[in-house]
Amino acid sequence: MPTIRPAHSRDIPAITDIYNEAGVGTTASYALEPVTVADREAWFERLTAAEFPVLVLEDPEGLVVGYASYGQFRPLEGYRHTVEHSVYIRSGHRAAGAGRMLMTALIDYARGRGVHVMVGVVDGSNEDSIAFHRRLGFEEAGRLPQVGRKFGRWLDVVFLTMIFEGNEPN
Repeated sequence: MPTIRPAHSRDIPAITDIYNEAGVGTTASYALEPVTVADREAWFERLTAAEFPVLVLEDPEGLVVGYASYGQFRPLEGYRHTVEHSVYIRSGHRAAGAGRMLMTALIDYARGRGVHVMVGVVDGSNEDSIAFHRRLGFEEAGRLPQVGRKFGRWLDVVFLTMIFEGNEPN
């Protein structure tokens, strides 16, 4: 039975490997260079210090097969109730429900912590990811043409949002 749990520092090497393969190696992220374990440690510390979640999914043998997180959407105070999420799944484990499990947990976490809007930023040609988000209840909020460049071509970005009605600030 797969297990979702908060990430620990010992998970950073696995998270780094997953990000470099699924994010840097594809258009799931517009990062052009692989990150180091030290880079991911700083990322992890920044998110957890701000009380943002980093969740991992382990298979029954204890292998971290994916992770999901969210952080501040934009650095201005007026955006404090909006977060941008990421979910990455290890090669060979995609299309098996891992992404849905992680995203469902992340959505529940956000809903329980007063997040008002969750934003996904997806490569415009990644129809599978766009459809995945729609199945979870996200709606397309906008498309920015040719704002990214990777693998020698211009890339569109699609913003997908989920609004948590009733999550009003105190």
